[in-house]
Amino acid sequence: MARIGIDCRLGGRDHAGIGRYIQQLVRELLEFDQPHELVLFFTSAEQSRQVLGQERPRLGRHRLVIAPIAHYTLSEQIKLPILLSKAQLDLLHVPHFNVPLAYRGRTVVTIHDLLWHHQRGRQVTTLSSGWYWTKYMGYRLVASQSVNRAAAVLVPSQATQRAVNHYYPDQQHIAVIPEGVDQVFFSGHRQPQAAASRQLLYVGSLYPHKNIEAVLQALVKLPGFKLQIVTARDAFLAQSRLRIARLGLERRVSVHHRLSDAQLVNLLDQAQALLQPSLSEGFGLTGLEAMAAGTPVLASDIPVFREVYGRAATYFDPNDYRSLVTAVQQLSADRQVKLARRGRAHARNFRWETMARRTLKVYEDVISRSGD
Repeated sequence: MARIGIDCRLGGRDHAGIGRYIQQLVRELLEFDQPHELVLFFTSAEQSRQVLGQERPRLGRHRLVIAPIAHYTLSEQIKLPILLSKAQLDLLHVPHFNVPLAYRGRTVVTIHDLLWHHQRGRQVTTLSSGWYWTKYMGYRLVASQSVNRAAAVLVPSQATQRAVNHYYPDQQHIAVIPEGVDQVFFSGHRQPQAAASRQLLYVGSLYPHKNIEAVLQALVKLPGFKLQIVTARDAFLAQSRLRIARLGLERRVSVHHRLSDAQLVNLLDQAQALLQPSLSEGFGLTGLEAMAAGTPVLASDIPVFREVYGRAATYFDPNDYRSLVTAVQQLSADRQVKLARRGRAHARNFRWETMARRTLKVYEDVISRSGD
């Protein structure tokens, strides 16, 4: 039996895709009949209840550790390694790039993407130039140490694996483990009128690489269509609202925050299509969730989406908003039915239980290697 720690501080719905990944991984691992002790690090008892989905989690031999230490802070570099060392772990899984520099225990890290390695500069930040570059250099230092020191690196796609191989060629232990789709999305009941609803949906952050600008420009050329945006209150929300106003789209765009899964499924049920306009991604979970709900997906033609969505999506050129306009206009009722059928079948290939079992296998392989 080994003692395996998992850094859950970024778990829960406040942290978008990473939050769901941590939440589903931990929930599945706690259900497994396996011999290891799990030590779960949360920022607060409230966060642990949100992630585990239980008021009083039944942990058995597993245990929670409250670590009120914010990510990407000096405290993370100073206080967290002390707390981790006290836990006497055989292995620590950090599901992001932020392993504290001073921690010397054996680690597995998950790299969801390396977008900020090649997308950098004033156009991707709202910070002052000096503060941005200070944070960027800190990010590169922590990320490089996290990846190069790890006993294994988990990635959700071959696209992300190629990025890790490019920037960190010395890391030889990389496992591609796709993410899963929660069952709640398969419970959707797509409305018959959705095919003609002229409602488009975007779910995600508003950072520049998400390419919301292409969606807004396309909307100008799609009179009669409305756009629902589900996003966090991130640094680029104010900029996007200004852009919406300048394009005269205030009455055609609605912005939602902190929706429950049930509320998101309701929006998916009513949408004619989900738009995935990103210029770069590490996986594309939102599109799979839409497919599970039976909502057609229009995705940018980038390698990772081709890998993850296959023939279950319609693709457009993310660098030309007119390509998106054409994709929306060609989305006939028959085409929607075909995409919905393909999408649901395709989404069933992605299961959180499978992801967690494969992750547990990596833990055990690392622990086994350390004993050789």
